[in-house]
Amino acid sequence: MRTRPSPQDWRRAPIAIAMTITMTIALVCVPSARAQGRCGAGVDLVVQALEKMRADSSASELGDANQLLKRAAELCSELGDAWYYRSLVERKLGHAALADFAMRQAQRFPSDAGAEQANPFVLAAPVLRAGTRGVTGPGAPASSPDTAGRPADRWALIVGIGSFTDQNIEPLKYTASDAQSFRDALVDPKIGHFKPENVHALMNDQATTKNIKMQLNWLARSAGPDDLVVVYVATHGSSRDLDTVGVNYIITHDTEIGANIDPDSLYATALPMVEIANAIATRVKARKAAIFLDTCYSGNAAVKDTKLIAPGVKNAAPSSETLDHIKQGAGRIVFAASGTEEESLESDTLKHGFFTYFLVEALRTQGGSVPLSRIFDYTQKHVSERVATEFRQYHLQQNPVMSRSEDDTDFALGPGAGGAAGGAP
Repeated sequence: MRTRPSPQDWRRAPIAIAMTITMTIALVCVPSARAQGRCGAGVDLVVQALEKMRADSSASELGDANQLLKRAAELCSELGDAWYYRSLVERKLGHAALADFAMRQAQRFPSDAGAEQANPFVLAAPVLRAGTRGVTGPGAPASSPDTAGRPADRWALIVGIGSFTDQNIEPLKYTASDAQSFRDALVDPKIGHFKPENVHALMNDQATTKNIKMQLNWLARSAGPDDLVVVYVATHGSSRDLDTVGVNYIITHDTEIGANIDPDSLYATALPMVEIANAIATRVKARKAAIFLDTCYSGNAAVKDTKLIAPGVKNAAPSSETLDHIKQGAGRIVFAASGTEEESLESDTLKHGFFTYFLVEALRTQGGSVPLSRIFDYTQKHVSERVATEFRQYHLQQNPVMSRSEDDTDFALGPGAGGAAGGAP
């Protein structure tokens, strides 16, 4: 039953309206994790800035990074990472007052980078001069552990993602089984001889963006300078947009794209490749690190010439700039499953991705004590030949790429004569 407001109700109405408006404004203005996640454009600008922030960045690159970070903070003032990284860049440019201001702002908002004290300008395993620990050549100490070719311990993070919570993302058939077969090769006493407890594997629903970051932190905490680290990732890789060839994001299990392609969701929920690069370059102290990137899509999709993760989102291989970023420091070797303008393919005949199938076959037939340069030669040859044969009528090609921190960097994954980080075997 309706009632007529009393005079007292009318007098109270302005107060109630004012309180409602105040509460609404407060709810809108309070920064939250969800609000920060919606700042997708700002997140992407931070990623672009990080791609320009390296130990050897030029003044021009630092200036560009600073402008990107300023714009990110303008778009999303509560983006703590934007303020934190701006503080580092301003300090690098010699602007102490601006650096202090940015750091104060960073401390007001959530910042994963700030909590971890991340610094892309400082390498965890810098290349040392001849005559210092870990470097071969005239003057290097005979007792250097790297010249002995035997790491103190081995650690690995394996990621394989074929299913995704967002139904708009094309599933992959064999990435999880690829990751499992590579993991099995590492712990096999005849090949990698890794301790099973030192190999952490994230498959499908376990491989969320948060979990992958946490496991990268585990690697950084666990591996010492004389250890060997392996990172293997098999999933979709995405360009920032259809006009770029550089891979900027790893599509994780919980990445959101949406039916209408929401860039904010993609940027806020996928894992930037540069975060993997920086974790390896600036936090992993091990002077031997091998990274295997199998960012792929199904062979059937290739045949149908869709070449998309989802409508409007391109699948792409790591760019040369991305590989250069990952290999910063001493003793870094990066395997990419395909060249920049190619895609990494899956095979219904092999029930695996071509790259991982022949990578594991190389390790099993050549042996875990064989240097990675020889493992790569075998993998590249067989992948290129098999793809050309299996997809002859579609004129598809796949040519794996290897990138090294130094031309003579080489070592084996398993025990035995494997060569030295920074030195030929």
